[in-house]
Amino acid sequence: MSTKQWIIEDFEAGDLGLSSGETLAAARLHYHQIGELNAPKDNLILLPTYYGGAAAGNHPWVGAGSPLDPDRYCIVIPSLLGAGESSSPSNTFGALGGHRFPRVSLYDNVQLQKRLVDDVFGGARLALVMGWSMGGMQALQWGSLFPDRVDAVLATCCTARCCPHNRVFLEGVKAALTCDQDFRDGHYQEPPVRGLRAFARVYAGWAYSQAFFRHQRWREAGFESIEHLLQCWEQDHLAQDANNLLTTLDTWQRGNLADNPIYAGDITAALSNITMPTVMMPSATDLYFTEEDAIADARGMPGARVQTLSSDWGHIAGGSGREAASHRQILQAARSLLARQER
Repeated sequence: MSTKQWIIEDFEAGDLGLSSGETLAAARLHYHQIGELNAPKDNLILLPTYYGGAAAGNHPWVGAGSPLDPDRYCIVIPSLLGAGESSSPSNTFGALGGHRFPRVSLYDNVQLQKRLVDDVFGGARLALVMGWSMGGMQALQWGSLFPDRVDAVLATCCTARCCPHNRVFLEGVKAALTCDQDFRDGHYQEPPVRGLRAFARVYAGWAYSQAFFRHQRWREAGFESIEHLLQCWEQDHLAQDANNLLTTLDTWQRGNLADNPIYAGDITAALSNITMPTVMMPSATDLYFTEEDAIADARGMPGARVQTLSSDWGHIAGGSGREAASHRQILQAARSLLARQER
């Protein structure tokens, strides 16, 4: 078993021009790293983070028994802009702090990550880009924007775009938060507690599937009751900043593989550039990143195949270390993708 430890760093990028036309001053990309880059610079694995998640949330994909072995690979987890670790409303002060934080796209996130790879990791090739949910959307962006730098993509419980029903779901949780009078259009001095609690309870009903509750799978997740599950979701969201949640929610809602200067809205061209071996892993019971939408996206990617997670856990099935059976299936897909490169 590897004795290597996670290294936690910040990449100071200076002023970052955004696709919105705004500028994020003194942009900072927070990341975790374990393992070292090899001499050919072709063993880098990137694990972008998901909505509401910190970099440490992807740690369970790495380590003992995993193909993501830090003795063989240099593994880097970059944190989403706006989510609280990289530059975000909660840690930016002055003219861009709080509700004034600029709109950030998935394209902006990936462009900043590429600067990290170029400046810190010497322009390394990516053996694999792998992510869940918004992390998977970023992985697809990497494959589409930089096909000459990416050897394989693994995207769990995500699609290339935020589909219409997904957008409506997000409008619901957003309304639950912003309806709290203490939110004050983002000008709050104290956390909007009632809004954060409401956001969490509404979100929990979408994150899992009907079968998860029908078959009491919440017991397998360590919850004593449905109410216990809801209370844990509340506590998780009470620890998060409301403007952070809304900033990254906006990034998610506007997520579109083709919404950037390279493709100018041409989704067919954006999908067709994903020619490297790619695995799309939807959950059969995901209520908002649906299997049907993921299959439709994969048809446009020359290098893609679909491996569905047969799980009652809904969207949560695709997360790092969330459900044992799905976790094993995800790591087996990663193992197969990495093994192809060794032939």
